[in-house]
Amino acid sequence: MKIFKYFFLLLTALLIIWIDLPEDFKVGKYTVNPLSIDTNLFGVNIKRDFKTRLGLDLKGGSHLVFEAETKGVKSEDLAEAIESSRNIIERRVNLFGVSEPTVSTSKSGQNYRITVDLPGVTDVSEAVALIGRTAQLTFQEQAEKEATTTPTLVNSGLTGKHIKKATVTFDQQNGQPQVALSFSDEGSKLFAEVTKRNVGKPVAIVVDNSLISAPIVQQEIVDGNAVITGSFTTDEAKKLAIAINSGALPLSVRLIEQKNIGPTLGATEVRKSLVAGGVGLIAVLIFMIAYYGKLGVIASLALIIYGLISFAIIRVIPVVMTLSGIAGFILSIGMAVDSNILIFERIKEELRRGRSFDIAARLGFGRAIDAIKDANITTLTVAFILFNPLNWEFLPQFGMVRGFALTLAIGVATSLFTGVIITKRLINIFYKIKNG
Repeated sequence: MKIFKYFFLLLTALLIIWIDLPEDFKVGKYTVNPLSIDTNLFGVNIKRDFKTRLGLDLKGGSHLVFEAETKGVKSEDLAEAIESSRNIIERRVNLFGVSEPTVSTSKSGQNYRITVDLPGVTDVSEAVALIGRTAQLTFQEQAEKEATTTPTLVNSGLTGKHIKKATVTFDQQNGQPQVALSFSDEGSKLFAEVTKRNVGKPVAIVVDNSLISAPIVQQEIVDGNAVITGSFTTDEAKKLAIAINSGALPLSVRLIEQKNIGPTLGATEVRKSLVAGGVGLIAVLIFMIAYYGKLGVIASLALIIYGLISFAIIRVIPVVMTLSGIAGFILSIGMAVDSNILIFERIKEELRRGRSFDIAARLGFGRAIDAIKDANITTLTVAFILFNPLNWEFLPQFGMVRGFALTLAIGVATSLFTGVIITKRLINIFYKIKNG
């Protein structure tokens, strides 16, 4: 069993290192890139690369300004419509794969505008098309007693608001992408009525006045599920599902300004920040080794392992790294060092009492673990509040704050693992402490 255990640990370590590799990493004349996945599993195309994604302040991106058409909207409903449009646009760009966007509203004279900053995006034509889409989905049926040879389609009363969720699936027969719809309770009843009265007839699925498909109803469908088929590519099916899920924009918007922007901090300031972080990390490693000797070497090794694991998690999620996110990551390094210091000081206390290193290590870990858990759980609670996953209005809702909270939480959770589990295992290896 030990052989399998060590093999699994080695495989995990190699996988983490592979994910952490910088782009175009060279080994001699060979170039090794970070891990990427591009495969088809059970008819589902899985494509993912594990690369570092930088925010607007570190990499730049695109700046878009939309003007909302407010004609016909009552003045008392205007503020709510603008805010609703802003929220839907933010959901759309996030679902589109753009993390930590900055979406804000402003007023210029009598005109209302929505500003969208997309980090790391330079070709924004697809994102612009998605943001402005109304995604009005309707199910239409043939008019009754139609005398002409060309049937006229009329709305059946079933629309996109009755859809609970839209997902991209693949046809089991031909592998073509399609959009699966799941209706709400009200929508399921309406869909059952529509299919019941149209058995043997087509029911047209129309998005933004464009006919997507018109399948012939074979039987009444009562389970509240339907599929939109057509000559979709996977990307087209994904965009349609996103637009349906995020809902229709309450207001029409038009793009009035578009430009690429550079990093707001500048390359010089970014380089200085990275140098400062590197100097601080080296100083911590030197202090730990000088003060704790062999235990300091173990702590330094555990800290390096912590960094590799945390960076791999950040790439896998992926987290868009802004300067505030880097600050959260560096702060969590301090938490990781704190855990080791608590453990080592407890061990030194037991050694001063004349206990053997074996007993001192066991008692030191046991007495330090409660303080470590309490400190880390408190920090994780603060990170949860700052991240505000439930979007409470009385708490921060800004991307920069959330980026800081997310990287801090990842780092603290990882440091809890490495500070207790990894450090203990390393001490067992270096000092050959017998378990049990």
